[in-house]
Amino acid sequence: MVPSDVELLQLMVIGDEHAFTTLYRRHQSFVYRFALLMSGQASIAEEVTQEVFLALLRQAHRYDPARGSLSAYLCGAARNQVLRLIERENSYVQLFAEIGEAEAVPVTQLVAGDDPLSNLTRNETIKLVRQAVLALPLRYREVIVLCDFQELSRVEAALALDCPVGTVNSRLHRGHVLLLKKLCAAVKLDPKRSRAQGRRCFA
Repeated sequence: MVPSDVELLQLMVIGDEHAFTTLYRRHQSFVYRFALLMSGQASIAEEVTQEVFLALLRQAHRYDPARGSLSAYLCGAARNQVLRLIERENSYVQLFAEIGEAEAVPVTQLVAGDDPLSNLTRNETIKLVRQAVLALPLRYREVIVLCDFQELSRVEAALALDCPVGTVNSRLHRGHVLLLKKLCAAVKLDPKRSRAQGRRCFA
């Protein structure tokens, strides 16, 4: 049987290196992708991932399985690191220049098939959405990344962000509105896609 996260954490606490390695392999890409989507910088994502798992190794007792999944807990830890590093860096790079197609994340939750993006190729759509997500204010970006890209429930997102579920709901709604406005504006302003003008954006 495959051991649960809680079982692996218990083994890790008593010095089982294999248990830590298993947890790392199980959640590393999840943490890295969150940090990359939030920051747009591979260097920040790498540093955040390293710090999050070092903290888990040193302070595993802080995780309370009764409050939520380990994924939500790790995203909360990653979020704190990302905000600190973003403030330090105070700059962004284009997300699509940092990650290859192999790391592409699905955007079907954010872009419907009958909006102005429906005639774009998959790669163009992914790039456009990533740019739009990075342009959002942090409080909206983080809920969209957690719920739409990382596929956490709203309860888990609330745990990661240490805020009420109602706050997640309101920010997610507002974030979607802002994101769709950015996407529609980006398409409208591109002369190669002028035929898309006048069509509607939906999520």
